[in-house]
Amino acid sequence: SSMILYGPPGIGKTSIASAIAGSTKYAFRRLNAATDSKADLKIVAEEGKMSGTVILLLDEIHRLDKTKQDFLLPLLESGKIILIGATTENPYISTSPAIRSRTQIFELQRLEPDDIEKAVKRALTDEKKGLGKYHPTLTKDAFKLLLDNANGDLRATLNALELAVMSTLKEKTKANAESGEVPVSIEITQEDIASSIQKKVQDFDANGDGHYDVISAFQKSIRGSDVDASLHYLARLIEAGDLVSISRRLSVIAYEDIGLA
Repeated sequence: SSMILYGPPGIGKTSIASAIAGSTKYAFRRLNAATDSKADLKIVAEEGKMSGTVILLLDEIHRLDKTKQDFLLPLLESGKIILIGATTENPYISTSPAIRSRTQIFELQRLEPDDIEKAVKRALTDEKKGLGKYHPTLTKDAFKLLLDNANGDLRATLNALELAVMSTLKEKTKANAESGEVPVSIEITQEDIASSIQKKVQDFDANGDGHYDVISAFQKSIRGSDVDASLHYLARLIEAGDLVSISRRLSVIAYEDIGLA
């Protein structure tokens, strides 16, 4: 049946739609509700009339305007088009009731760290579709930094990994990289990953304790009314780019150290 998949970016909405389409006998087409026109929908509709049914993956379905929606609804009713909508917005708010009533809605969650790790390892070893032909290896610290900053977004994680591998390959190989004949084994360090994800690493270590030590020191300095120390540790957190941790810890401080005091 027609469905809407919604959830954060980079978690596999399009991949799921492609897998569903690939397991059927129907033709599969992909459009974007924001950029593709009604004329593009008409082409898909004609295919549906000729072949019987077409599966349409419609990205950004929350951007579907009324003209396109009115054209699409009877095609969903007749079964000429099976719609798989993908969106990062909540469809119960952003999608029209007419579309919602004709689709099943599935909420997808951010990927777990184990899922991200599995995909990264596959990308490192897959010579056909991944980076395996370059024989890259990640240090323990580099692997941890990459996973710690994935935030459930596999697309962004793989983009960062590819950038780290390709930029390191360019720097560390000359003749082999230019000829492309001999694969070169390269090691990706924590600094390489940090550059690729634009993350400062002075507060990170192998065990992940250093970052939390700085956050704790920030709170303890405020608790002890030490202005200079508070500003010092705050500056280190800002330099590390972790504004989320700063906001959370300031909320905690407001209750624990100031409100209760």
